[in-house]
Amino acid sequence: MARLLVVDDEQSMRVMLEARLAKAGHAVEVAPDFPGVERALADFEFDVVITDLRMRTGQDGLKVLRKVKDAQGETEVILMTAFGSDDLRRQALELGAYGYVEKSPTLASEVIALVKAAVHKRELARRGRILAQDNELLREQLSARGRFESMVARSSAMHQVFEVVEKVAVARTTVLITGESGVGKELVARAVHARSPRASAPFVPVNCGAIPEGLIESELFGHAKGAFTGAQGAKQGLFQAAQDGTLFLDEIGELPLSLQVKLLRAIQDRRIRPVGDTADVDVDVRLVAATNRDLAAEVRAGRFREDLYYRLNVVQVRVPPLRERREDVLPLADHFLRRFAAEHGRTVPGLSADAKRRLSEYWFPGNVRELENLIERAVALSDGNEVTVDALPPVLRGNGAHALSPEGPLPAGFALEEYLARIERELIDRALTEAAGVKKDAAARLGLTFRQFRHRVKKLSGQPEDDSDDDA
Repeated sequence: MARLLVVDDEQSMRVMLEARLAKAGHAVEVAPDFPGVERALADFEFDVVITDLRMRTGQDGLKVLRKVKDAQGETEVILMTAFGSDDLRRQALELGAYGYVEKSPTLASEVIALVKAAVHKRELARRGRILAQDNELLREQLSARGRFESMVARSSAMHQVFEVVEKVAVARTTVLITGESGVGKELVARAVHARSPRASAPFVPVNCGAIPEGLIESELFGHAKGAFTGAQGAKQGLFQAAQDGTLFLDEIGELPLSLQVKLLRAIQDRRIRPVGDTADVDVDVRLVAATNRDLAAEVRAGRFREDLYYRLNVVQVRVPPLRERREDVLPLADHFLRRFAAEHGRTVPGLSADAKRRLSEYWFPGNVRELENLIERAVALSDGNEVTVDALPPVLRGNGAHALSPEGPLPAGFALEEYLARIERELIDRALTEAAGVKKDAAARLGLTFRQFRHRVKKLSGQPEDDSDDDA
């Protein structure tokens, strides 16, 4: 049982919430205005305060939030709003609100779910577990379901990401996750879903850059029978597949401008229209988007709609690259060693002292994905119970080039041409992988024309130029 305070200037709302929350087993106090809040805070210590964001009496829910945080810093605050702006909601979260809920016919149920999650967080805090450094314990603390997916982190930078995720997960707020390729943006999106009241509903990921432009509208919104050649039956879109759950739009910056308008409408109206249909379909979906692009720059360049950008960027979660959280490298390496050893049916090998040093010095341009791949390689190539430098890729073994980072000094024996060629080859390989082998798409990802791309590939492979080469 928790002690709650409900603040609203509408008596009917206070009575309804008091009755529903009391039925859920909580002790409930009510206050109609700010003076009532002050009296209640003087008389009781509350676990959670639920307050209206805007009241007819001119009282401001943000003022209540500040007062609660000043008087009882550990008390969680949930805001209710019927027409609050995205700026107000963002400000509330920055001031320490646990979450907010829109006034609707399901208000009471959503408030009860949020209260349960907020109380759980307070119980964990009381036991002193939130500041634990052990990763598994941290993941258990930060999620009521004991999971932050496969995210392993001990750095303060990632702890800050976890804290933001925990706060925003319980709200209906649209989240924009930013960061370089390979940092784990989808894992963050899954953590938002797993920590939300929608966790039991589907999590549906879609890579906007991997679906051909002519098909992506049908994939997102579905289509009616006969909508186009080959549409022999009606098809449900990904919005409908994610009903009551979370739709994760990865690489949102790749979405064509023509689709951005329809996505904006779907977010604003919570309804979609399948391709070739004449009727709209209501959808209840929590939207999480991710990008490795600077969307603000894309807006300025006219490649991304400004109104959609602000709709998506209500709360932004930046996932830092691995070079900014070097203390996570070895814990992540150990995590991957255990996983791949289990997959290969082997005893978990350890890392030699030199291998640890090389990993700690390397700046990982491919981030966590690169670390995961090289550890999988090392487990496959290692004999015995120790991973030595010989099992690591050449980039970590040759000429000290492995130690090169944007901030560090040039290592002895460094060869610029060799280093640049290797980096160029790695980026071309990555672009081809992400473009499913389509050279023109890979060239576009690297900001090159097809002719420039082809020239670089030929140069790196030592082959003569051939203008008759076609795209594949």
